[in-house]
Amino acid sequence: MSTLVFPVPADAATQTGEILTSLDRLLAQAGSSKERLLLVTIYLADMADYDAMNAVWDAWVPDGHAPARACIQARLANPGYKVEMVVIAAQG
Repeated sequence: MSTLVFPVPADAATQTGEILTSLDRLLAQAGSSKERLLLVTIYLADMADYDAMNAVWDAWVPDGHAPARACIQARLANPGYKVEMVVIAAQG
């Protein structure tokens, strides 16, 4: 398990991009990749940020490799956080 920390405040699109960039690195360290994602749960502090988060997500996920995904509004651990993700991936 790993926690990503990024400067706040940042908008939802920026936070999503930083999370996904870090996720690429963490998946590689674990011998996996975004093509091997099984399940992703995305928590948004405000569902009004869904379109901004989803645009970055859609550009990141390879065609034909979208995992099962849920997106939930929740109060996040840090008031500056707009996006949190829980990821399950298979090893390569």
